[in-house]
Parts: sequence; C-alpha cells; structure tokens
Amino acid sequence: MAHMNNGASSAKPAQHRRNEILTGLKLGIGPGLGLFPLGIALGLLAIQSGLPVWAVPGLSIFGYAGSLEFLMIDMMTAGTGLLTIAVTTFFVNFRHVFYAFSFPLHVIENPVAKFYSMHALIDEAYAVTAAHPTGWTAPRLLSLQISMQMYWVGGGLVGMGIAWAIPGTIAGLDFALLALFITLTLDAVRSREQLPSLVIATVGFFAAMLLVPDQIIFAGMIIFMALLTIRYFTAKRKGGLYGPVSN
Repeated sequence: MAHMNNGASSAKPAQHRRNEILTGLKLGIGPGLGLFPLGIALGLLAIQSGLPVWAVPGLSIFGYAGSLEFLMIDMMTAGTGLLTIAVTTFFVNFRHVFYAFSFPLHVIENPVAKFYSMHALIDEAYAVTAAHPTGWTAPRLLSLQISMQMYWVGGGLVGMGIAWAIPGTIAGLDFALLALFITLTLDAVRSREQLPSLVIATVGFFAAMLLVPDQIIFAGMIIFMALLTIRYFTAKRKGGLYGPVSN
C-alpha cells in the first residue's frame, strides 16, 4: 500500500511538469507564428546579402534578438567595425533592462537555465508574461522561450532554403526590419499608457536630427533611453508605471 502511495505522489509532480510544459508551448504558438515569417525574411536577406551559410543559424542561436539580427546583416555586409557593432547591440537591447523589473526570471533556480532565459528574453516573450503576470513556473517559462526560439531558427533555415531555390534576388527584404518596428509601434500605442513612450521616442529622434544629424541612430537611442529612464523612476515614485500595485 505504501509503495502505491509513493508511486502516485511521484507521478503528480511529473504530470504537473508536463502540463506546465504544454501550457508554455501553447502560449508560444501565437508569437511563434509571427516570428516564423520574420525568420524566413532574415534567412532570405542574409543569403541574398552574400553572408556565409553559418551566419543565419549562428545569429539566430547566439545573437537571438530579432531586430538586432537584421541590423547585424547590414553591418556585416558593410564591414562595420566591432566597436560600432558592440555599441549598436548595447543600445538596441538596452530596453531589456526595463523588462527585467517584471519578467518572472525568479521562478528559475537552475543557473544554466536562468542564463538561457536571460539570453532568450525577447520582446515577444516579455509581452506574453506581461499579459499573463501570474502562474509562471520554470518549465512553463522555459518551454515558452525555447519554442519561440525554435520558431525563429526554423524560419531562418526555411528562408535560407527558399533563397537557394529561387534564382535571382527578391527586392525589398531589407524593408522587413522597418515593417517590424512599425508593427511593434502600432501595437504598443493601442493603450494610452504607452503614448508617453511614443512621444519620448519622437522627441529623441528630432533632438538627434537637430543636434547630431550624422549620428541620428546612436544619438536618438541615447536620448530616448535617458528620457525613458527618467519616465520610469518618475512613474515609480508616483506609485508604479501603470498605477499603484497591490500585494
């Protein structure tokens, strides 16, 4: 009888883990269906730009950052220096600092798994956790992030295959990055809470255009991050970015 009870009790955690993994995979379907075609565009653009075969899977696995990878293709083909690439990477991904304040990374105890979760913290993963702020476990979070990266890597590989199968080049693929940012912007400003961020970004752009017209991207990102930081701490003093948070 005791053996039967032990077997039943050990089966419960295993079943719970499977359920959490399935939940994470289901939550990743929607964002994954958006990441997959973008991955195809990345693979096509990389091959058409003359990058080596390893570039797309290498960027998608080790430089997993969506918009940054499109920028990396342009910088790699233009022979951009390592310092410029490093600075660009820092500012493009600096927004992840703010994600860390509410991303449920604390549910992961394994240091290797926690390092991967930090590496795989992309806009889409943060959006899912923000939409579902409670109930996160390590299996659910990791399965969500792993599935999203698989959609992205798979899309890139499919894009490479299409590029090799189609003779000639497809014009306009470099517009995919701009289209991505426009889509993210329109999606973000659907709520009034994000309108100040849009205003801050606009101010940062025009300030950079007037002050440093030769370095609009770098200067604009620096100004935007500075203003966004001021906004965050100002809102926090007033009781949170989206109003007071109850325990």
